[in-house]
Amino acid sequence: MKFILRWLIIAISLYIAVMVVPGIRVEGDAWVVFSVMAIILALVNATIRPILKFLSCGLIILTLGLFALVINAGTFLLASNIAQNWFNVGFYVDGFVPALLGSIIVSVVSVVLSKILIDEEK
Repeated sequence: MKFILRWLIIAISLYIAVMVVPGIRVEGDAWVVFSVMAIILALVNATIRPILKFLSCGLIILTLGLFALVINAGTFLLASNIAQNWFNVGFYVDGFVPALLGSIIVSVVSVVLSKILIDEEK
């Protein structure tokens, strides 16, 4: 049940990013696009992002963590390219700055919605 709720949270945060950030757009059936993109983004964040953070830990420390934003933007762009090229899903990001802003919005909205909707047992 938590997996489905987290998937919905990512899809909603992608929707908000599309509404707020110019340079991120969706073509086709929007909720199908958001649903597929949420799965792709979750898989990219679970597999590729930890490797990138490990390989660039020196830069992350040197920039006091700001380079992690660059990694998040890169994984957002990568997920968008995977969605377009492998799954023919109409989720388009027009460059690095929209990817950076979109990844920040997706992260913030996901954290807020997770805190509100998912009750973690301690």
